[in-house]
Amino acid sequence: MIISSTTDYRAAAQKRLPPFLFHYIDGGAYAEKTLAHNVSDLSEVALRQRVLKDMSQLDTSIELFGEKLSMPVALAPVGLTGMFARRGEVQAAMAADKKGIPFTMSSVSVCAIEEVAPRIQRPMWFQLYVLKDRGFLKNALERAQAAGVTTLVFTVDMPVPGARYRDAHSGMSGPNAAMRRYLQSMTHPHWAMDVGLMGRPHTLGNISTYMGKNVSLEDYMGYLGANFDPSISWRDLEWIRDFWKGPMVIKGILDPEDAKDAVRFGADGIIVSNHGGRQLDGVLSSARALPAIADAVKGQIKILADSGIRNGLDIVRMLALGADCTMIGRAFIYALAAQGGAGVSHLLDLLEKEMRVAMTLTSVKSVSEITGNLLVQSR
Repeated sequence: MIISSTTDYRAAAQKRLPPFLFHYIDGGAYAEKTLAHNVSDLSEVALRQRVLKDMSQLDTSIELFGEKLSMPVALAPVGLTGMFARRGEVQAAMAADKKGIPFTMSSVSVCAIEEVAPRIQRPMWFQLYVLKDRGFLKNALERAQAAGVTTLVFTVDMPVPGARYRDAHSGMSGPNAAMRRYLQSMTHPHWAMDVGLMGRPHTLGNISTYMGKNVSLEDYMGYLGANFDPSISWRDLEWIRDFWKGPMVIKGILDPEDAKDAVRFGADGIIVSNHGGRQLDGVLSSARALPAIADAVKGQIKILADSGIRNGLDIVRMLALGADCTMIGRAFIYALAAQGGAGVSHLLDLLEKEMRVAMTLTSVKSVSEITGNLLVQSR
């Protein structure tokens, strides 16, 4: 199979993965309208094409939180990454490290912090939810700091799990889920060998380390459902802000007033995100939410954006809408599932090449020149 885009990687991942895993990463909440709009709204952002400006010298790099990034992209936190390829967090982190961009480990990863951090040169980022189990939060923060994690990403748009209908139908949850997953695995032998057998242990590494016992995937949904905290408010993050010595980024902002609250709170950055359409269906796509947020807080706080990015042109679009940097989640998981770390490396190279094409044809030589001046009305 010839692979030249995220779309190709998605098709390859669908062939390789058992359905319960493919639909877990591919699906969204409710009717999946926001999931679709994340992609379609971003694809409709029109840019000014400019020519004959001597674009022989381009620079895709940026400075963010004191780090040099080869391009304005970070790998977003994705739960259970280690189920999509053998020790998937390690493979993805190494690919990001090779490319010179950050990898963000999910708190509900398969691999633990201590397994991933020694395998890469640059510091990784770490993501947390505010959970009822505050002992886990403190333990995770201490271990992250000990491992050299620089940037803490706090996801705040998941006080309760979203209603994801695909999971019940695919076998990720629902009646006889364990048996359905087993049968699916048997009909996908490449995955069964690479991940099912060779990729063990299939545990939530960070939670298992804290609890001193294996927390299996069977416990995954139950643990999260019991520990997500719908009472979360800004005051619950204050002790974490005081404890954490590095940059702290708030993920899950869709409203300008919440962005202003993040500035008042003292966050170093926000991530404009609707969780990839996996939480509340019907909310704005990130592309539509981003301009108003940028108008409200641009220059006061770093603005990152995710949800819907599928190519390098989309990266340029998000920057033109007001982001300082972007994050990709589904795109790199598709590549990881299809071809492991080599797939992630290839995808990142594709994104950079596509970004360079977009910059050349809009006549911007550096990321700092990608502003709202590039936007035009397409209709």
